Amino acid sequence: MPKIASREIRLVSRPTGIPTAANFTLAQVELAPLQDHQVLVRNLYMSVDPYMRGRMNEGTSYVPPFDLGKPLDGGAVGEVIESRAREFKPGDAVTSNLGWRECFIASPKELRPVSREIQPLSVYLGALGMTGMTAWVGLNLVEVKAGDVIFISGAAGAVGSVAGQLAKLRGCRVIGSAGSMEKVMFLREECGFDIAFDYKIGPVLEQLNVEAPDGIDVYFDNVGGETLEAALSALRVHGRIIACGGISNYNAEKPQPGPSNLFNMITKRLTMKGLLVRDWLDRQGEFEREVGGYFKTGKLKSKETVVKGIDQAVDAFLGLFEGRNVGKMVVELASSRAVS
Repeated sequence: MPKIASREIRLVSRPTGIPTAANFTLAQVELAPLQDHQVLVRNLYMSVDPYMRGRMNEGTSYVPPFDLGKPLDGGAVGEVIESRAREFKPGDAVTSNLGWRECFIASPKELRPVSREIQPLSVYLGALGMTGMTAWVGLNLVEVKAGDVIFISGAAGAVGSVAGQLAKLRGCRVIGSAGSMEKVMFLREECGFDIAFDYKIGPVLEQLNVEAPDGIDVYFDNVGGETLEAALSALRVHGRIIACGGISNYNAEKPQPGPSNLFNMITKRLTMKGLLVRDWLDRQGEFEREVGGYFKTGKLKSKETVVKGIDQAVDAFLGLFEGRNVGKMVVELASSRAVS
């Protein structure tokens, strides 16, 4: 087989504050000939996610940092072009953590087969992927149940939009905040939220007090900062907080002060639990059966913002911090076609 040229995105400098295009470069490489027990994959879609910002800093937090001068990585779904491993054949659809590149060579253990019957295949990066599983894990983490009033920040994003739909399926009253009226209408009309409001219009706590005058039982936190502080005031006694993310502080150049009303944790006897989806991978099959079933029957909607071309991947990533995505942000790298 002739040698394959592939393009990839590399991190060339560590961002200070908000990343810029200058922190990245697009490079072309030539893949080595395929060896025994290896698989050649062409990526169809790759994921960009807010957590990747933390990996651009030096030093390890809960994830190892990206190496300078080397390709980034992240979720991707692709198709097998050539295989010298018995586990895969040309045309198979697979997911991997080898995004940010057009093609790659991998061992079978780095790939996970997925069904082409589910379309679009990019859903394996969103509602049926790690972001969807993060939403599902969060609800299980604090035992969200019928009758709960749940408030979700960043609700129009990849995790929040799925979390709200799953909460509705559990019989909850769901309130979401987002950053534009377009997103508010998406939450109300497509995701079935009971209430959605634009946090840019007025203080979150004031809007929460209007929409939930008797308080909330659960707060699904994707934002942190002032929104967490508002939720601490709105939560009822024995309320629960799902600590999933804090995008409002991801680009902060120095640590931000915590909520001024943190003492509410004591007076209201609140519970706050953090989550990393990787801790729940032993329950991935359970997630796929439940949430996959909702998707197949049309009970769960999957919204995507699709950007085309690896040369637009950095801009798509930066767009996450400007609120340019509704639902999951994905980058389409190639059209899907089975290989015979």
